[in-house]
Formats: sequence, structure tokens, C-alpha cells
Amino acid sequence: MNQKKQTGAPMSDKPLPEKLRRRYKVNTVEEMWHKALTEGNTRLRRWRRFTGSLPSNPRCVNCHRPFAGIGGGLFRIFMGIKKSTKNPRYCADCHSFTTQFPGGAEIELTMLFVDVRGSTAIAEKMNNTAFSYLMNRFYEATINVLVRADAFIDKLVGDEVTALFIPGFAGANHAHKAVEAGRELLRVTGYGKPGGSWVPIGVGVHTGTAWVGSIVGASGAGADFTALGDNVNIAARLASKAGAGEVLISDAAYNAARMEDKDLEKRDLELKGKSESVRVRVLHAR
Repeated sequence: MNQKKQTGAPMSDKPLPEKLRRRYKVNTVEEMWHKALTEGNTRLRRWRRFTGSLPSNPRCVNCHRPFAGIGGGLFRIFMGIKKSTKNPRYCADCHSFTTQFPGGAEIELTMLFVDVRGSTAIAEKMNNTAFSYLMNRFYEATINVLVRADAFIDKLVGDEVTALFIPGFAGANHAHKAVEAGRELLRVTGYGKPGGSWVPIGVGVHTGTAWVGSIVGASGAGADFTALGDNVNIAARLASKAGAGEVLISDAAYNAARMEDKDLEKRDLELKGKSESVRVRVLHAR
């Protein structure tokens, strides 16, 4: 057996079936991933917006098909589509595709990390049921914002959500969409409102180059889609430095988004593992 198939490593030069060659107008898996991530597919973008408008969460992080509520029931009944049993973050169709055609490409994208500030201290002051309700409300509000912004929701881990604004999904203005999503996250969690926020969050937004794609485990049975590289780490560390009610936007993201907010506070941050400070702009709720 081929060693690549044994280890589950990406077979980027694998020829594509005729149906996918016609759809993407490419010949190999490597070419397909690069085109899908950088240019995308108009039909797929429209489909994601449609499925993202249907109730309700949780939903496939790739195609936004809902698993629950009326929308999830309709997909199960009429299309036979349901949650993957091997990776519950995906529908069975999307998981099958990423497992069958692992690979990716190095692209420029914008990354957004949002987390609950001081979640350990909050949990100490609440019973388990109340804290679970708070976190579920945070996840629900965050997912709804990110789905509407055409983001790919990378991970929901503990008190943090990470999202990728990929050109092929979000379009050429991915940085602008990420910044506006950060602003909207502050709004939906109550910042800028008379009653104040119902959960303290901090957001980091950064634009840069990373490897994005599908990784298959050694067994070949499970696949996941993610972004890897130094710029991903920068985005995560910006979120960890953000105070409650702040969106920290790196200069790279600020410039790529062509923001009109010219009077934003500037900070130079020392980030773990970086020899030079990183300049950011600080966005607060309006």
C-alpha cells in the first residue's frame, strides 16, 4: 500500500474525478484546494448564505447546514444529510469530502479569535448549570455573528471561538468582514448598551499568510479543517491581550480592511515568541 495512504498524509497531486475537474476547472487536488481557498465558488458561497440563514445551531462549520431545529429536520428528511459520526463539527457530506481529498494551500486570510475574559473567576461565582447556560449563550451569539459574516468557524474550545475569513468563502474583503464581525460581537454581548455586557469578551483580529486545509489523522478515518502557522499564533495572542470589550486589530488587518476609523487608540504589544512588538488598533463598541 502506498505510504501516503497509510499515514493519512495529504495527497495533493492526486487526480480529481471528472465531476470535480469540471466544477473547479482544475486537474489535481492541490490545484482544487488553492482555487477553492483563494477564488472560491459563487454557487457555494450563495449556498452557505442560504443554509446559514436557516435555523438552527449547531450546524456544519463548512457548509452551514443546520443539524437541529426545523432546518436540520428538513435536511435529514428530504436530503438524508445529517451530522458526521466521525467528526460532529461537519455534516456527513463535508466530512466525507475532506477525508477523501485531504490537502490545502498557503494563502493570505484574516483570523479572528474571541474569548471570555476571566472565565475561571466567573465560573467560581456561579453554579455549574448557570455557567453552562452562560457559555452556551456566548457560543450561540458568536456563531450567529460569524455565520452571517461568511466566516469558517475553526474551533470552539473552552471559553474561546476561532474563525477564519478565507478569501474563497468571505471574498476579497475578508479583513473588513472580520473587523466588522469583531465590532458586532461586542454589540451582541451587550457592550455599548445601557445595561452593559452580559459576558466579558476580548477579540483579536489579524491578517497574514497561513497554511489552510484539511488534515487527516493516521487512521485515515477522520479529517479536520484548520489553519497553521505563525500568523495564527499572533491572532490568538492578540485575543489573549484584549481587555473586556476590546477588539485588538493588528496593523496588517487594519490596513487590509481599509478602515475609516482613523482615530482609534494605538498600542504596541509584546507578544510571546515575537522578537519585535506588534502594533494594534483598539476598537470599542460604538
